[in-house]
Amino acid sequence: MWEYTDKVKDHFLSPRNVGKMEDADGIGEVGSLACGDALTLYIKVDDNNIITDATFQTFGCASAIASSSALTELLIGKSVDEAEKLTNKDIADYLGGLPREKMHCSVMGQEALEQAIKNMRGEAGTKAEHSHEGELICECFGVFDEEILRAIKENDLQTVEDITNFTKAGGGCGKCLDDLQRLLGEAHGEQAVCTTPSAQAAFPAEGMTNIQRIHLIGEVVNDHIRPALQADGGDIQLVDVNGQVVSVRFQGMCSGCPSSKATLHNLVEAKLKEMVDPGLKVQEA
Repeated sequence: MWEYTDKVKDHFLSPRNVGKMEDADGIGEVGSLACGDALTLYIKVDDNNIITDATFQTFGCASAIASSSALTELLIGKSVDEAEKLTNKDIADYLGGLPREKMHCSVMGQEALEQAIKNMRGEAGTKAEHSHEGELICECFGVFDEEILRAIKENDLQTVEDITNFTKAGGGCGKCLDDLQRLLGEAHGEQAVCTTPSAQAAFPAEGMTNIQRIHLIGEVVNDHIRPALQADGGDIQLVDVNGQVVSVRFQGMCSGCPSSKATLHNLVEAKLKEMVDPGLKVQEA
């Protein structure tokens, strides 16, 4: 689904500096298993304020693992003052770039580093905590307004979909999309163009971000298409979504069935067009 650079693949398949550091001077924990990504960063600092070692433990996708691995390589040998200047862009650039939909992984690395340095200085615990003054915007992924505003300003984000790519906010139920639009306007000092779904949407997925569309496609496949196939001993797997093309794989009795082509178009494609987007095309992987 995503196009990864060779360096991202290398750091995913052979991650550096993995594991818990028992004698760490600073620990930073961000994310949670509930939102699908979590990272713990450990740093060791000598008397000259140089980071002599950095390790990590992470739960997440290939981009999360690669970003965490790259971050440790960027840190080792740097002074704490130099490390504080590292941004999520530096992590992504070190990897030769990340898919825009995965930039939140590099942001997670930057946040873990900031927390580890605060923890080293005795200014905070290991886990990032939000001030009570911050407003919780995205309940699905626990994203606060200050995180969103910072991501907008530091990365020059222009759309709600950009915010979702960099922070995950808005990638779940979608209730916070109006708030994300409002924060965009605040950050840019102007009224941004609305990209949220309207009440008069021509089809269910109109105005959704790419992540939300993929999520909706998955829901339709699992909740409306699979049960029908399983009732006859078959099954289906969602393999990929590339623009308007959805790739699936038939399983069970549906695999190799003479009627699979008709099922593909008359059930799978028809249901996705009805419940997601009439422009979708479905193909077998």
